[in-house]
Amino acid sequence: MTDVLFIATKRPQLGIFADSLVKFRDRGAKVYLAGTFKMTSVAEELTSAELGGVHQLPRNLNKRSSAMRRKAKKSPTGMRVWMQSQRDRWLRQQARTAHVIVALDPGAVYTVWRLAQYNTTAEAHFGLAPALRAVDRISGGPLRPATLPPVAAVAQDVRRSISGIPAAVMRTATSRPVMRSTVGARLWRSAVTVPGMPGTVRASASRYVAEGMEEAGRISGAAIALSAAAARIPDPALKAQLLHESAMTEVSKGISPRDLGKAVNGHLAHADDQFAKGMHESASVSLYRALSLGFHRVLHIDQLSSPLAKDAEGFVAPFQKSPAYRAVARPRGRKTPPKSPPSDRPLRLLVTTSTNANFLQHILARYGDHPGVELRFLDLAAHKPFKKIAWAAPQMLEDRLSDGTSGYQSDVERLMRPHLDWADTVFVDWSVGPAAMLTAIDPGDTRIVVRLHSYEAFTRWPHMTDFSRVDDLVFVAPHVKDLVTSLVPQLREASAPRMHVLDNAMELEGFRRPKPAEARFNLGLIGISQVAKDPRWAVDVLNRVREHDDRYRLLLVGNDMNPKTSKATADYLTLLQRELKPLEASGAVVRLGPTDDVPAALADIGVILSSSVREGCHVGLMEGAASAAVPVVRDWPFYAGKPHSARTLYPEGWVVDSPEEAAKRILDVTATEEAWREACEQASEHAVGTWDWSVVQKRFDDLFLG
Repeated sequence: MTDVLFIATKRPQLGIFADSLVKFRDRGAKVYLAGTFKMTSVAEELTSAELGGVHQLPRNLNKRSSAMRRKAKKSPTGMRVWMQSQRDRWLRQQARTAHVIVALDPGAVYTVWRLAQYNTTAEAHFGLAPALRAVDRISGGPLRPATLPPVAAVAQDVRRSISGIPAAVMRTATSRPVMRSTVGARLWRSAVTVPGMPGTVRASASRYVAEGMEEAGRISGAAIALSAAAARIPDPALKAQLLHESAMTEVSKGISPRDLGKAVNGHLAHADDQFAKGMHESASVSLYRALSLGFHRVLHIDQLSSPLAKDAEGFVAPFQKSPAYRAVARPRGRKTPPKSPPSDRPLRLLVTTSTNANFLQHILARYGDHPGVELRFLDLAAHKPFKKIAWAAPQMLEDRLSDGTSGYQSDVERLMRPHLDWADTVFVDWSVGPAAMLTAIDPGDTRIVVRLHSYEAFTRWPHMTDFSRVDDLVFVAPHVKDLVTSLVPQLREASAPRMHVLDNAMELEGFRRPKPAEARFNLGLIGISQVAKDPRWAVDVLNRVREHDDRYRLLLVGNDMNPKTSKATADYLTLLQRELKPLEASGAVVRLGPTDDVPAALADIGVILSSSVREGCHVGLMEGAASAAVPVVRDWPFYAGKPHSARTLYPEGWVVDSPEEAAKRILDVTATEEAWREACEQASEHAVGTWDWSVVQKRFDDLFLG
């Protein structure tokens, strides 16, 4: 006897169904019917057909939790049916013993697939005819496990899906149970690349496939499916969109996408196509997507490496080949040169930023009380109209592509011109949105100075800034200057601004405080809120020195990483917390958290670490050195071996190549209190004598007043 279980979500055509039941009975099959529709009348009409059983499945989720009901509302029909039915004891018992499980309508397909995962020897089918053929096969030989359709059949289903079959059917056929199967995933990936499929059909199918693969945990498989489908789509807009979705599938999980280059090139190709046709708005959107994807923080900031570390010029080469990008990067220049500093009145200095004024404290204090300077400070983020235009990247790009006919320049002129007319010099801190905004207009005879730290090099903003309208570009370190000039073609042209390397303004003298003798065994790390700080490297160093002396501890100062920043950050934080847990329990690691009094925290730290994979100048390390803590600096991997790096920024002996070398330096320099205090004093003298504001302010005076 062959048991056949039919599942339906709506009343079947009873005449056809009754005739089919006779055929099943003649083949020795016992038939059961379960449905989520009202089953009473069906049971009465089909009694004569000798059904093995008729069962009413739950018709709603009224008795389930509110969370489940909310989830059901957002789910396709097939998923809702499964949510209603999955706890039904009768259904699960019949499904475990059935030889064939059949969906009578699209809404039941997903439930059939799920039940087939519990009874792997049952054949799962959609429709009466396939079910009847399955019974014939079973009665003629041994039972066979459920099989997936061949590629041709899958492709046929894909084509049919665009012409009327509900989305629920596609979601069912590409559901998590199917995609968990290697065979199923491979078949579907092949199906979306079969020849002769219309582009919109192919795109729709590939999205269903990607959705199912993601649910099954096949993240890279989902990205490959989208990318493979895109390769066979001629329409540049649709192709670019699918490639973007492919890349973002991996980026959203903290993975650097394997097809990043294809996705960026797809957007650039569409931008170039639209730009050539004079479609500046759509061209700007595509170029914006190319830049945003190419310089996504998961690729460059929330990882321990970056494509820019390996080959910066090669990474940006595709952008520089794009006519749309070159149109944006073309220097516009200024009609008049900046005027000379006034001799009959104080210099009018406008200092501006957007939210982040962390490195302006001493600059504002000095020039706010300087007899030769009249100072104004403008935080663009504090004024809604400014904030709106300072970060409007797509509008900036459209303005550049349309040579200023978009209206964006008018907004910038209206808001910024009064400030430009007042100021002799404008100092823009951070080369991000505000710098790109300001250079959208001709500044007239006002001098423009922009400071670029380190973060900006890994963003799209320097590529959107017209540096021919910047008179002086300030870097915080030579290696940052090397990187940015290799990325931005304008900075290698005759129109490039004068370039300077100026240390950050830091009041280091106040960090000198007496340290207790026990501070010799305290390693310190200032700032652990970013993946690039790589505190796990510092933990490795701690473990190595504790193998020799368990008095060594690691003090962590600053906010923890925010796992909501990105999946890559969350993954790193999980590993870090796992390593810290036993060390904190034993007292080997102490979290001091954020503090407004860094000098006080540093008073108990005898060795200051820089564990980062990249830095601009690492203020926390410089402050630690000034406090008379021995510096141990990792040779930042991003810049190691290049003409400028941590080794050229800091004195010989501070920089180490590995955790082993770091541990050796710590053990050697802290072997005795006398040796440790001597090294501490040398570090403090160098830090204060080189980077203290009393020294650095003279260079800022030369920049602004010279």
